[in-house]
Amino acid sequence: MKKLISFFLVLLLMVLSLCSCGGSDESTQFQSDSRLKIVTTIFPYYDFAKHITGGKADVQMLLSPGTEPHDYEPTPSDIIKINHADLFFYTGGESDAWVESILESVNSHVKAVKLMDVVDLLHEEEIAGHSHEEEGNHAHEEEYDEHIWTSPVNAVKISSEILSRALSLDPSNSAYYEYSGQAYLQELERLDTKIRGIAKQGKRREVVFGDRFPFLYFVKEYGLDYECAFPGCSSETEPSVATVTHLIDFVRNENIPIVFYLDFSNQAVANLLCEDVEAQPRLFHSCHSVTSEEFDKGVTYISLMEQNADVLKEALN
Repeated sequence: MKKLISFFLVLLLMVLSLCSCGGSDESTQFQSDSRLKIVTTIFPYYDFAKHITGGKADVQMLLSPGTEPHDYEPTPSDIIKINHADLFFYTGGESDAWVESILESVNSHVKAVKLMDVVDLLHEEEIAGHSHEEEGNHAHEEEYDEHIWTSPVNAVKISSEILSRALSLDPSNSAYYEYSGQAYLQELERLDTKIRGIAKQGKRREVVFGDRFPFLYFVKEYGLDYECAFPGCSSETEPSVATVTHLIDFVRNENIPIVFYLDFSNQAVANLLCEDVEAQPRLFHSCHSVTSEEFDKGVTYISLMEQNADVLKEALN
């Protein structure tokens, strides 16, 4: 099935490339704008690039606001955007398998950057009450966690890579990129310092997610322990009875004050864990995607992570 999907993506790219040579409106729009063209798959990379390049570059995001990131599939217009980009930033890993299938067929000038290559990767971990048998036939395969941006330290590394690439491809705006890029890196470092202080001063070390868990890089960076309903961004819709039982006992016995749930979540498991105890459900934003309302309000990676820092302080105290 994956080979078949890859074949059709490549075929689609070839057709679209030929069509764009015919002078479509979208193609003309790309060609008439002399700014550096940056395309990213998801919100955090888009936000990093926007802050670093400002109006000096045309930055576009493939994952539309309001889209559940794990349901995303590239559209023909997405393929066109990539094919006309100067820089294309994507995570890599299983969720971006479609990217690898088209890279050999995109225009040679497109510089595609796999951002999993610029950070130190962590393997996904097993969780209490969750057996390999529940995960299917591929459970034995060791996979890297793809949610690299959830650590502000990794955000610094990723933003530094975006800055470096912009400087190399657009030297005419290098002074602007250098100034705005360094200013943004300092903001990310201040965010890291704030969260590190919250974690260090907290009265407890444990956080509980009654949801999927894309925060492995976050908790490892700040020395936190965690419990969760699903490993990574598992495709499972219901946690096992053993997992739920374990989490209920943990929340009750450890007097956990806050149970986190994710953006785009129905909160069902988090609400269940809070029943009959004094724990309260709180949103911990993955920053993977944002709603249309959040996007229109101008939320940023830093503003969302500041919100996370506030609820983390509540959870640890």
